Amino acid sequence: MSMSPPPLPRTPGGAGTFFDAYTQGLTTEDLERLFTRDAPEAYRFFARHVDFKSLEHLPWHKRTFAQARLLFLAFTLKLTPARRAIYGVAVVVTIVGLIELFRWEVPTIFTAALVAATLLFALLMIELRDKLALKGDLEIARQIQQSMLPKAAYEAPGIEAFGMTRPANTVGGDFYDVIPLADGRVLVALGDVAGKGSPAALLMALLLAMLRTLVDEGLEPAELVTRLNVQVMKHGRTTRFITLFLGVFDPLSGHLVYVNAGQNPPLLRRAGARYEQLREGGIALGMFEQSDYRAGSTMLQAGDLLVMYSDGVTEAENPDGQPFDENGLQRVVDGKTWATCRELAWATFEAVERHNDGRRLLDDLTVLVLRRLQPLPVPALAPTGTVGV
Repeated sequence: MSMSPPPLPRTPGGAGTFFDAYTQGLTTEDLERLFTRDAPEAYRFFARHVDFKSLEHLPWHKRTFAQARLLFLAFTLKLTPARRAIYGVAVVVTIVGLIELFRWEVPTIFTAALVAATLLFALLMIELRDKLALKGDLEIARQIQQSMLPKAAYEAPGIEAFGMTRPANTVGGDFYDVIPLADGRVLVALGDVAGKGSPAALLMALLLAMLRTLVDEGLEPAELVTRLNVQVMKHGRTTRFITLFLGVFDPLSGHLVYVNAGQNPPLLRRAGARYEQLREGGIALGMFEQSDYRAGSTMLQAGDLLVMYSDGVTEAENPDGQPFDENGLQRVVDGKTWATCRELAWATFEAVERHNDGRRLLDDLTVLVLRRLQPLPVPALAPTGTVGV
């Protein structure tokens, strides 16, 4: 969810008005998160390519200086050359001011502080402008991505289905789809593009477009997934792969034909809370052009429930590092807090958030639930009578 900046005060007002406007929306939780989560994440981001192990042979004082130098370079090299120069000048001026502080040269200290603060403030404004512009573009991309996914529950005689997704970042690589076929069957699919962010989102959009195009050719699941893999290798040739579960369900007979291409095995909950996993299929898409996929099949009775999910659901960790895992998902499914597929999907997300204790998601969350409903009774035909003369 995007956050808009607080409105600016209409009149200058006094110090109290300025303070209220400046601190609008600030909470102690935000400040705590800034130091306990955001700062460590920023450090890990800039230090992820720094080889600190190569410095272990140095004495501690030299090692500390070398680590600081490498981390400084890792940070500043992310800036453009011009902005890097401004930042470097600001740092040098700040150091000069600190040196003059010991000599108590007040004019020099004031001048150095003013110059350093001005340069850093200008640099911050430029970087913030770029970030907000990029955030606006990503928000538009998120809206487009969300518009590609089904928005409402699918309901028809003998079937109910509902899916939802929540990206870890503004956009994500998880997707799902529910497509009614011309012969009365329903295609359901859930997949996960390796990685997160814009690259995964672009590949996700490409796969959805190819899936919806190939569905119109009337292909059976195994052939459809095989063709998808060829198209992914041809048009989306990257180092990323795509896991996918695809099934075609007949609401009248309850027959489900599916292919699991490296995706987490969906949970099939039978009456009496007995679970089965649907594993038949092959490897993830985009790995080998000649990959072979096999179709599995099963029957769903009235009340049977098929829960498809991405690994972001079961791998979400609590503060102690314990994953939500399949047992957590089964506890939600077995619970009494839901009556429809929509309510079960929401209950799953809420349970994951409670388990995650409100921390930032490390992976996208996606759930697609399908339930076979009791078939509607077929009305008996009235007997044909004879008309007397």
